[in-house]
Amino acid sequence: MFSRAFLLPFARAAQRIMGRGEGDALPAHGFLTMGSLSDIYSRLPDSIDDLPPPPNSDAVVEADYRARHWVSPAQGPLKPGSDEHKRAIAQMFRDTFNPYKPSVIDWPKLDPETLHRVTSLPIWDIAVQTEGKARLRMAAYARLVQDPDIKDAISRNAWEENRHKEVLSKLVAAYNITMAPEPPYIEPKDVEWAYLVTGFSECVDSFFAFGLFELAKRSEFFPAELIDTFEPVMQEECRHILLFANWLAWYRAVMPWYRRPYFEAKVWAVWAFLGYERLSLAKSVDDKGEVHTQDNNFTVTGAKDIANVQLSLPEFMDLCLAEDDRRFSGYDQRLLRPTTAPAIARVIRDVGRGWEFVSGLIKANRRS
Repeated sequence: MFSRAFLLPFARAAQRIMGRGEGDALPAHGFLTMGSLSDIYSRLPDSIDDLPPPPNSDAVVEADYRARHWVSPAQGPLKPGSDEHKRAIAQMFRDTFNPYKPSVIDWPKLDPETLHRVTSLPIWDIAVQTEGKARLRMAAYARLVQDPDIKDAISRNAWEENRHKEVLSKLVAAYNITMAPEPPYIEPKDVEWAYLVTGFSECVDSFFAFGLFELAKRSEFFPAELIDTFEPVMQEECRHILLFANWLAWYRAVMPWYRRPYFEAKVWAVWAFLGYERLSLAKSVDDKGEVHTQDNNFTVTGAKDIANVQLSLPEFMDLCLAEDDRRFSGYDQRLLRPTTAPAIARVIRDVGRGWEFVSGLIKANRRS
């Protein structure tokens, strides 16, 4: 069960924040007239702190359900490139919006041992900076998009990335985590490249984060209250990569044929860049002169840091695959899912099992 402070009623409340009164109401696609990128990632909805708390526990349960379940009313297939598919993407993202407020999250009090576990994780600088970059890159891309449905969805995604940054910033403040100063967030020169890097990176990181999150929950390595606090954020990441996967399919379908080879080459280059990035450690210096080493690949390698149970690599891949399926299960099956990270996980799992089998035979042969 989620913390009541973390979730808000949505149906009628969401309608109120989308139209605060005459003159203040946003248009149906409320981002078309926005100029600066900060307008895009900070404007939806600007009145969220005025919403009342959930009236009862049933409203909290309903909020969770609506964020996780959605089926398009359209009949027949949702073919990428079709108007039906495009409208379904945007409607899914609007209808599953969860209006929780970072400002009222009741961060649980941690005992010294648990607090040390949280503060010593090598991720906080990168986590905050990644969300800062993501909101800017998505807002920059949304500003370029001409289609109103896609523009609306990606603009909302930028706003939610900004909310994730607020959540992380408040966690850092609540637990006095030492951080290096944030670098300036600069508008990307190649907006499409930056959006692709962010989108594909989220697809990989979210897939493995689903497994890590469930592992932390099962092991009780962190208090249940802290796990519950981040649960809506994890499901929101699922929505984000669902949007990206379907945007990518739509974009490819409507792209002129002569642009396709260049675009696919760019996609391959993005994957090469992400592979290189995952092999490196990022270092930053805080205002006390202390060096912070941050793990770019923590979502893949971090199982030992967030759980007190032993799990083999194939077992962890199975957990990630199961959690990926579970989190996507409530959304319309006609919408596409990200496929690259699950495919990589299956290869790693199968190779790992093969290695375990061969190693077992070698050990048995030596004993005999």
